[in-house]
Amino acid sequence: MRITKRTNIAVRLLMYCAANEERLVTKSEIAECCNISENHLAQVINQLSQLGYLHTQRGRNGGMTLGRDPAEIQIGQVFRHVEGALPIAECFADTDNTCPLASACRLKLALSEAAQAFYRSLDDLSVADLVCGNVDLLRILQPVACGTAAGVATANARPQAAPAAG
Repeated sequence: MRITKRTNIAVRLLMYCAANEERLVTKSEIAECCNISENHLAQVINQLSQLGYLHTQRGRNGGMTLGRDPAEIQIGQVFRHVEGALPIAECFADTDNTCPLASACRLKLALSEAAQAFYRSLDDLSVADLVCGNVDLLRILQPVACGTAAGVATANARPQAAPAAG
């Protein structure tokens, strides 16, 4: 099975947001750090925000954050949502299926079962599993490591809740 570029971008984007959870992140810093075209990234940001995986804020001090706790974002669900009904073989396509074996082929059922098993195996994996405690990844996904100005972190910082008195 081959993962689409869009799904690859979606997972990188979610990991970047999780690694920088304490602040708003920008499209340009993600594009630079994760080696992604800003045009492709914009399309994925739009899709993930519509699906509730991201919160976006427009404007001069805009950016994005995860729309859910990273532990609640299952990679299998992200793959299903982003990949959609992409046929894994010609015989799965509603149109353009020219295979003369499609009506009797057992491979189609086997491929369908294999794809579902693939997604199910990813359901046990969350964005938090990919990021939390992964020191090497966290080092890579920091703005300074990516070449982004260090001031981004303070300029877009979200206000932190004051500790409870006690």
